[in-house]
Amino acid sequence: MRRAALLCGLALVCAAAGAQEKVEVCYNYGCLNTATVKFGKRQLAEVRDLLDDAVDAAHERALVGVAIGRLLGWAGRQSPIHADRGGNYADDGAYGRMDCIDHATTTTRLLQMLERRGWLRWHHVREPEVRTRLVIFDHWSAVIEEAPKAPYRDAHPLSRARYAVDSWFYDNGLPAVVMPLDAWMDWEGPRVE
Repeated sequence: MRRAALLCGLALVCAAAGAQEKVEVCYNYGCLNTATVKFGKRQLAEVRDLLDDAVDAAHERALVGVAIGRLLGWAGRQSPIHADRGGNYADDGAYGRMDCIDHATTTTRLLQMLERRGWLRWHHVREPEVRTRLVIFDHWSAVIEEAPKAPYRDAHPLSRARYAVDSWFYDNGLPAVVMPLDAWMDWEGPRVE
């Protein structure tokens, strides 16, 4: 009886891991508008297989950038975010454009989906971060934190390396930039016109 219940529970977990997933994406600056997009079993299997190839934390970060790009590209097939171009000027006035708030919010939701499914082995998702210059210029990004390699009893939670996962720099569907959060906070990253 107990074995049957265990097998039933395992079957439910496996079915849920392969089932489609819904995620709400933001667009039109400041999450003014949202759309619910669905990722099918094949798409999710592709992302899972991609992330399964990670051999260490650095490799996983590189693959996370690719995975976020793919997920946003698929989301663009179902929502107006296909019009989004890197930065804030190339898509000026386009319906479906995304600013850094839209990107940070949406990317965080996508990362949380990956984490919830157990596909991030070397990282945990954190709250988005903001960098500010001259009080009026700010920029937001999703954030991941490297997971501890061994249990830390007394370690401060901020002692682990954190990374910006910033999909704002490039056009919809292209890989997100993943870089050390400290460098990102110092306004490093690709130059966007």
